[in-house]
Amino acid sequence: MLSDVVKAGYTRAPNRSLIRSLGITEEEMNKPFIGIANSWNTIVPGHTHLRQLAERVREGIAAGGGTAFEFNTIGICDGIAMGHEGMRYSLPSRENIADSVELMIKSHRFDAIVCVCTCDKIVPGMLMAAARCNIPAIVLTGGNMLPGHHQGCDLSLTDIFEGVGKVAAGVMTEEELKDLEGAAMPGCGSCQGLYTANTMACMTEAMGMSLPGCACVPAVFAEKLRLAYLSGSRSVELVNQQILPRDIITPQSLRNAIRVDMALGGSTNTVLHLMAIAVEAGIPFSLDEFDLIGRDVPHIAAMQPGGPHSMYDLYKAGGVPAVFKQIREKLEPVMTISGKSVYDIADHVTYVNDQVIQSVTSPVHDAGGLRILKGSLAPDGAVVKCGAVREEMWRHTGPARVFDGEQAAMKAILARSVQEGEVLVIRGEGPRGGPGMPEMLSPTSALMGFGYTQVVLITDGRFSGGTRGPCIGHVAPEAAAGGPIGLVHDGDQIQIDLYERVINLLVDATVLDDRRKSYKYPERKLDGVLARYAAAVGQADTGAVMN
Repeated sequence: MLSDVVKAGYTRAPNRSLIRSLGITEEEMNKPFIGIANSWNTIVPGHTHLRQLAERVREGIAAGGGTAFEFNTIGICDGIAMGHEGMRYSLPSRENIADSVELMIKSHRFDAIVCVCTCDKIVPGMLMAAARCNIPAIVLTGGNMLPGHHQGCDLSLTDIFEGVGKVAAGVMTEEELKDLEGAAMPGCGSCQGLYTANTMACMTEAMGMSLPGCACVPAVFAEKLRLAYLSGSRSVELVNQQILPRDIITPQSLRNAIRVDMALGGSTNTVLHLMAIAVEAGIPFSLDEFDLIGRDVPHIAAMQPGGPHSMYDLYKAGGVPAVFKQIREKLEPVMTISGKSVYDIADHVTYVNDQVIQSVTSPVHDAGGLRILKGSLAPDGAVVKCGAVREEMWRHTGPARVFDGEQAAMKAILARSVQEGEVLVIRGEGPRGGPGMPEMLSPTSALMGFGYTQVVLITDGRFSGGTRGPCIGHVAPEAAAGGPIGLVHDGDQIQIDLYERVINLLVDATVLDDRRKSYKYPERKLDGVLARYAAAVGQADTGAVMN
């Protein structure tokens, strides 16, 4: 066992003495040491219940013949961090989480790890650590929040963000918004739609790193407690069988994850996170994988925020196994952490609600729910959640309205100075320039709340999984890296075509060359975490990983 390094032989008597001080028995000392990486805290709604889940994991580990040791990681709520300087710290936290899990694994020589986690950067951070350390690992995602309810209507977090725009537009009162605010989020779990947290839970299951059905089970259901117990006991079997993360996270399983992503129309952030996981697993991967798969796998589930269905609806419709069944012929037959192949899981599905998870012959859209765009404005690529864009805006050419930073754009939106047809360009918010690639649910939701239907938003930053509308993010290279987005002037014509997957700045190359000679990126004064992050982070098209 890996843990023999700290507990076997007379030279390890001091190490064992410290372990015995925890109350560990001789019998427990001789069993596999299983770490539980738990992101429990009392500030993030998706994490407040994880202590209970971790206790069930501990019980499963004991029943399976292992000895459990639990530790914590940090966890940031993107919703609470949204719209202010706090959002710059969210993406960097992914690297912190991966590093902290690695530090605990390597220093204490665990034989396996169970990752108990929820929410946007925590799930990918733990997956990155699992791939990096490559000891037996299994992920238990904490589950989604049930929908809110008010006056006969289901609610989710995006209703509240969009309510801000409605209040500013004068179509909703502050008192009405307060009523919605109190009803939208009824308890623990990750926010209700197919936003980043729930998309990453689905990606984890789709690539085979969590047990079948795990992704879509609501946080408050007893089924999640059972999955916790089974994940704990399975972790010991993984040690005995020496099944490692890099046996599961392969080019084939990552492609399957992308296929499920395209079928569901998940968050654009999955592009960053799957690329980062591939880097940690030593797998060559590029945006071309997303583009090719997006052309082949149709969008078959109209999930929130672009469609009507919540994660609870997806759960009742059969969850990720039902998605496997609907796109079975598109999948590659790889094994999962459960010991079953994706084909085995698909073939054992007995019920699919095809009103929620439609068939590939009757899809929501003929191609996947995400698209990679390239062109003169984004030579290295950009990402759009096309499944949440009304088809009349799939092609648009309009004048640029340029903002250096999210706050300037938000101020203009709330002042109603934005005109229909404009292309809002928010730059200086990339991985290095932001730094941290902040999500921009506040401006996108304000546009929706005001009722704009023909405004495009383009940024070198990110969008929340809760974003809907023609919002194009991850523009690479970013302005801080000398990308063309830094050269855009007010009034320049910008062309987007989601059908052709292009995004172009319609300005003569000689004009851009002249602008480039005089352009100087406005550097931010940074310290602490953000200074270190900005100095080391790569570009969005390679996952914004630390160099």
